[in-house]
Amino acid sequence: MNSSTDAAQFDAVTTSQSKWNFHDTQWVLSLFGTAVGAGILFLPINIGIGGFWPLIILACMALPMTFLAHRGLARFVLSSNNKDADFTDVVEEHFGANAGRLISLLYFLSIFPILLIYGVGLTNTVDSFMVNQLGMETPSRVLLSGVLVAGMISLMLGGERLMLRAFAILVYPLVGILLFLSLYLIPSWQVPDMAFPEFVGFSKTLWLSIPILVFSFSHAAAISSFVNVQRGHYGKQATAKAEAILKRTSLLLIVFVLLFVFSCVLSLTPEQMLQAKAQNVSVLSYLANVTDNSFIATFGPLVAFIAITSSFLGHFLGARESFNGLVTKQTSLSMKSADKIGVAIMFFAIWFCAVKNPSILDMMDQLSGPIIAMILFIMPMIAVYKVPALQKYRGRFSTLFVLAVGILAVAALIYGFVA
Repeated sequence: MNSSTDAAQFDAVTTSQSKWNFHDTQWVLSLFGTAVGAGILFLPINIGIGGFWPLIILACMALPMTFLAHRGLARFVLSSNNKDADFTDVVEEHFGANAGRLISLLYFLSIFPILLIYGVGLTNTVDSFMVNQLGMETPSRVLLSGVLVAGMISLMLGGERLMLRAFAILVYPLVGILLFLSLYLIPSWQVPDMAFPEFVGFSKTLWLSIPILVFSFSHAAAISSFVNVQRGHYGKQATAKAEAILKRTSLLLIVFVLLFVFSCVLSLTPEQMLQAKAQNVSVLSYLANVTDNSFIATFGPLVAFIAITSSFLGHFLGARESFNGLVTKQTSLSMKSADKIGVAIMFFAIWFCAVKNPSILDMMDQLSGPIIAMILFIMPMIAVYKVPALQKYRGRFSTLFVLAVGILAVAALIYGFVA
C-alpha cells in the first residue's frame, strides 16, 4: 500500500515538474538578458557594412548555431558524475588536471573580455546620451565609468535572488522596447542593394562575420550556473528541462534580435554604419544622434543601457565562478578570499578599460568571438568523442555542424592576425 502511494506521489511530482512553470520562465529571461548586450547592439553595424546578402545567410544560420551550441555545452556540464560540479570541475574530470587548467583558463578568458567590452559600451552609451540628448557637458570619464561599473557589480554581490529579480525588471522592458523600436523603424526602411556580390568577396565577408555572430548570441557565461540550478531543482529531469529552456531562449532571441537587426540595417546605409563604427557607439546611440526623432533619441539609449546592464550581470556571474574555480584549485585560498580578490581585480580592470575606450568591434572580432567559439562550439564537441556519457551524440549532424562553425570562427581569428 505504501509503495503504491509513494509511486503515485512520485508520478505526480514528475508530472508537475515536466510542466512549464515560473522558474523556467525566469531562466529564459535570465539567459535572454545575458545574450542581449553589446553584441546585439553592434551586430547591425558589423553585418550592415558587409551588405544585404551576408545578413540573409547569417540570419538563417543564427538559430541552429545558437541552440545547438548552448545545448552541447549544457550536456557537457551535466555529464559529470559530481552533482555539484561547475564548469571547471567537469573539465578537469573529463580532460585531466593539466588540460583542465588550460580549458578553464580559456573559459575565463572567453568571458572576461566581454565584461571589458560592456564597461566601454555602457560608459559610451551614457556619455553619448548626456551630451547629445540632455545637452550636458561631457562628464569626467574616470568618474562616470567608475560609478557605472561599481553599480553593476553591486547588483551581482546581492546574490542569485537579487540577480534574477534584476533580470526580470530589466528584461521585460527590454523585450517590449526592442520590439517597438524594430517596428517603429519600418517606415524608414530603404530598398537594399539586391545585386549578388562577387563570390570570393562574399564568402570572405560571411566567414569573417561568424565570430561576431557567435559573440552576439552567446549566453555561454551563464550556462554552468544555469545547469547546476536545474540539476538541483529537477534532478534526473535536468537535461530535458535545460534543453527545453534553451530552445525557448534561442527562439526568443532569434525572433526579437533578427527583427531588430533587419530594421536597423534597412534603415541605415553602409556608409552610416561605417560612421557608427568609427564613433565606437551602438547602433541605437548612433540612430539617436543622427535622426531628428525624440522617440528614438529617448528610447534608443535606454534600450542600449538596459541591454548592456542585463548582459553584464549574466557574464559577471560566469567570470566570477570560473575565476574562483581556477584560483581555489591552484592555491590554498578559500572560496571567500578568492571571490573578494576576483571581484576587486575585475572591477579595476573593467574600470581601466572603460577609461581607455578601445574599439568595441575589434575586441569582439579579434578576441571574444573566437575564444567563445573554442569553449562553446569546439570543446563540448570534442568531449562527445572522448566522454563515455556523451557517446550517444557521436556522428550526429548537429555535432558536426557545431564543430565546423567553431573551427571557422577560430580560423577567422588566425586569418585576422596574419592578413
